[in-house]
Amino acid sequence: MCGLCGMLGGPGHWTERRAAPDAHGGPEQTHTFARERLDNAALVNRVLRHYRVRLKPWSGSSYVLSGGTGKTVLVENLAQMWAAAEKLAGRPLDPLDEALLADLDDPHAPS
Repeated sequence: MCGLCGMLGGPGHWTERRAAPDAHGGPEQTHTFARERLDNAALVNRVLRHYRVRLKPWSGSSYVLSGGTGKTVLVENLAQMWAAAEKLAGRPLDPLDEALLADLDDPHAPS
């Protein structure tokens, strides 16, 4: 998607769920798309923190991914984010990494 379409709310990736209208044409959920993007980023950041990478929503249509060295990259959706995060981390992001799983289970880890 081009930057302008993204800014205007063009069709997004399937990972970017949007509130469906109810029978009266109003939003079904009480939360906003922006709130949902913040919640998605918070959840993803629990995993990325282990790799010294951080994700932030940007401009309502994209995300900014930042590495531990300060390098940043703009990604359009969460699917693109994983490959870019591996490049910034300089290693594969393994969801079964025992150290990652231990970090996720740690009750004292920041949420």
